[in-house]
Amino acid sequence: MSNNTLKIAVVGGDGTGPEVTAEAVKVLKAVGKIENIEMQFDDFNIGGNRYLKTGITITDDELAALRRYSSILLGAVGHPDVPPGILEKSLLLRMRFEFDQYINLRPVKLLPGVETPLKGKGPDDIDFVVVRENTEDLYTGAGGCMKKNTPDEVATQTAIYTRKGTERCIRWAFEYCRKRNNPKGKRLTLVAKTNVLTFGHGLWKRTFDEVAAEYPDIKTDYNNVDACCMWMVKNPEYYDVIVTTNMFGDIITDLAGILQGGMGVAAGGNINPDKGGCSMYEPMGGSAPKYTGKNVINPIAAINAAAMLLEQEGYTSASQRVMKAITVVTGSKMKSQSAGKMGFSTTEVGDLVGENL
Repeated sequence: MSNNTLKIAVVGGDGTGPEVTAEAVKVLKAVGKIENIEMQFDDFNIGGNRYLKTGITITDDELAALRRYSSILLGAVGHPDVPPGILEKSLLLRMRFEFDQYINLRPVKLLPGVETPLKGKGPDDIDFVVVRENTEDLYTGAGGCMKKNTPDEVATQTAIYTRKGTERCIRWAFEYCRKRNNPKGKRLTLVAKTNVLTFGHGLWKRTFDEVAAEYPDIKTDYNNVDACCMWMVKNPEYYDVIVTTNMFGDIITDLAGILQGGMGVAAGGNINPDKGGCSMYEPMGGSAPKYTGKNVINPIAAINAAAMLLEQEGYTSASQRVMKAITVVTGSKMKSQSAGKMGFSTTEVGDLVGENL
């Protein structure tokens, strides 16, 4: 392998994660041959199954090993026998914080042939991006309990915002909006709740306005988060790029995922944009344990994640080639995006995308 080899750590994880990840890897290998990109894939056994057997989520040695990769392709982490919060906090959140993946990128694009619950809306109407700050807010774990499990219990959960964390996310969103260069007009919308969360979100609004002065070519707007949820459903075509806080981003991206046809097609990236940073890309659908091993789960979201990986790694042509192939498959091949109703098996959908590269 040369120094220019694209080295990807593959974490298939739990449930159907390994199945959809295998199809994403299949497509990456195929587009690599076409675009002459040398790739190396290394598997890591991390997830709920391993935790149930060993009590270990991820070791320091594994974190050190993963840090040497610029990209991680994640299938899914989640097991019905593991209590909620264990894998999320000690594995997924730990990786986001350890690798300083301070951008969560969620493209919201309705693909041809994919149904949306919004009457009268099509692919031209639902095509925007949410940039979510990914390492601060309520997710820092600041807080605690006093007199737990008594009638006098007190629980606190503190949202933490820093100027550095806020500005680097907002600045990245402006740059991404400029690069995206929406032909309908470049617009960046800040989503927060400044009328109530006056301290933390006041910092966000002041920082947003200050950075905006450096980007006169980009129109700016502000939505309270509740208004955003309304307008996202009523007029999704209004949005180009949204930048928002960690907590609100977590919520509105699930709403956005349904608008684009469900979690079977939605993908996201946890990105460290800095030189030498380690980023992670994943489908949003979760481990879907009831479909494990049946070869019926939809791999489109995982393949979308692979396209995101290529884009962020600088392989724009390869990324666009994968996305075009996906649109052919969803628009003219697949009967549905629902598991077991696609008209094809998981592996066959992966083959179809590969054939249309």
